[in-house]
Amino acid sequence: MASALLDNVSRETMERLRALEALVQKWTKKINLVSGKDALQVWDRHIVDSIQIFNLAPEGGSWLDIGSGGGFPGIVVAILAKETDPDRTFSLVDSDQRKCAFLRTAARELDLNVNVIAARVEEIEPLNAQVLSARALSDLPMLLEFAERHLSKSGMAVFPKGSSWQKEHEAAQKTWSYKLEVVRSMTNSDATILKIEELKRV
Repeated sequence: MASALLDNVSRETMERLRALEALVQKWTKKINLVSGKDALQVWDRHIVDSIQIFNLAPEGGSWLDIGSGGGFPGIVVAILAKETDPDRTFSLVDSDQRKCAFLRTAARELDLNVNVIAARVEEIEPLNAQVLSARALSDLPMLLEFAERHLSKSGMAVFPKGSSWQKEHEAAQKTWSYKLEVVRSMTNSDATILKIEELKRV
């Protein structure tokens, strides 16, 4: 099922994705971008998983990825957009300076339209993004705080979540109103991807 995510990926894009895989494995030996166990599964666990996030997001507009870490999904979505929407801009935010050094290296070597911001996401100026993504960064109530600050009024947040997403959704509804679409993950039967629009405080 997950292999279908690669059906429409061009040879050039596939080469960039494989180059990213090699970069992550190289840098992980130095700064622990992903866990040692995950370093052996970068392609399936991180890259292919990030492709489905790109496919679920709306086309066009600026994209903000927060807690970008090893480049998932931020670098992956920028690679995918390079052929289909070369003018699209991507901002990747992480507070870890070493991970930001990796992200800048990946963006440079893969020739991507990426701006890396080394800061805490709650401390930077609002970015008015059309798409906001975050993978394994925080629980949903906190992610919505970030989305309120940085997402445009017509924008969409795309958050991969594990099996506890319903509890997080229930907690978030105490503070937030939003339109929610729940999509089952193609790479993990226990996971979902939450698509959130029309975010407002209750």
